[in-house]
Amino acid sequence: MNARRRGFTLIELMVALFIAAIMAAMGYGALSQGLKNHDSLKEQQAHLVALQTTVRLLEQDFVQLAPRPVRQAIGDEPAQPALQSGSPGTPPIVALTRNGWANPAGLQRPGLQRVAYLVEEGTLKREYWNVLDPTLASLTVKRELLTHVKSLSIRYMDANRQWQEQWPPPTVAGVIAQETNLRLRPVAVEITLDTEDWGTIVRLIEIAG
Repeated sequence: MNARRRGFTLIELMVALFIAAIMAAMGYGALSQGLKNHDSLKEQQAHLVALQTTVRLLEQDFVQLAPRPVRQAIGDEPAQPALQSGSPGTPPIVALTRNGWANPAGLQRPGLQRVAYLVEEGTLKREYWNVLDPTLASLTVKRELLTHVKSLSIRYMDANRQWQEQWPPPTVAGVIAQETNLRLRPVAVEITLDTEDWGTIVRLIEIAG
């Protein structure tokens, strides 16, 4: 006579369920950690792309620096130099006129563009005007380039190969109204970008004569 089949006892089932629960928890933890690592990697990659884009834009703007001053929004005021650093603690950090403003739509406007860089609440922003010589009614467009920025500082090398903290240099500040000084360009610029994510990045850019 065949022996009666024996099933699992309640204790055995509970032990099996307990082991399965432990394995599931371990698997979920590993999956969750993997997803977190993936998200962290994507975020770091996005920050790196933003940093590369920011440095590239800064380089393009300074390489294409044009000796074209622009008028103030109020016409009676002296013109703004082609390249002008902001006063300490006062935005923007720098404003300049650049060549090569793309015009794919064929609009009636010059290829020159007035741009400026400023840091607001830890975010580096690039601003440009919709016209070259603005009025009080002129609009600007701001683009956020990079977050977690501590500071952006720029030094300017003059024709004597001396570094200046401001531009135009103080030696010509008293005659800034003269056309030659309004169009004055440095030989090179040194850009120092201090960030929380990547530390300090220094970029030296030569300005075409």
